[in-house]
Amino acid sequence: MTDDQEHRRRVLDPRQDAAALKALTHPLRIRLLGLLRMEGPATASELAVSTGESSASTSYHLRVLAKYAFITEAEHRDGRERRWKSVHDVTNWSNAAMAGSQEARAFVDVARRAQLDHLERSLARHQEDLDTGRLDAVWLEPSGFTDLVARLTPESLTELWTTFERTVSELAARDEGDPRTEQVVLFTGGLALAPEADARGTEPNAKAGSAEAGTVKKPAGEDGS
Repeated sequence: MTDDQEHRRRVLDPRQDAAALKALTHPLRIRLLGLLRMEGPATASELAVSTGESSASTSYHLRVLAKYAFITEAEHRDGRERRWKSVHDVTNWSNAAMAGSQEARAFVDVARRAQLDHLERSLARHQEDLDTGRLDAVWLEPSGFTDLVARLTPESLTELWTTFERTVSELAARDEGDPRTEQVVLFTGGLALAPEADARGTEPNAKAGSAEAGTVKKPAGEDGS
């Protein structure tokens, strides 16, 4: 990771950022921050339209985000209304560190639920963009989801996260400036699940899962499981 990439990353520490965590434990503030990161600078009125909230509400929550340095004022188009921009590209934290306090755990829970809401909105927007022609049909084949199941050690799962982030950064750098690029929302998950005992008190086959487990969207012509 480059120094610039590290600078664009907000790392939250519950021991030092308790007030900031409490401020961000609000679904609308998380969504406002996400919109500024995805769509760029905006005013409270513009964000009110995007979220269905009142401009008074979005203005208040934007000021709270600014107080804790998640956002800052952007260049104004005119002198009538403030424009805001995100200070960082991503927000990170240590799950182990967050487990130490009830307030920090509450933030993680709200953040994860906001990510699930973002997934649902992104899926609906993606399909609508394809249906209306706003998105070129060339994106139909490579877009999709995966719910692969693998048996990994904690070290391997950590390595997988690191590899994923590095690969995304490398590909984004390679594609920078290409006029064909579009904003791609990437949702990733790695959740360890302990075996569940069945009704007879025995553990099920370790490879068993839901009816959807193991399915993956693959480009045409790709072989393998």
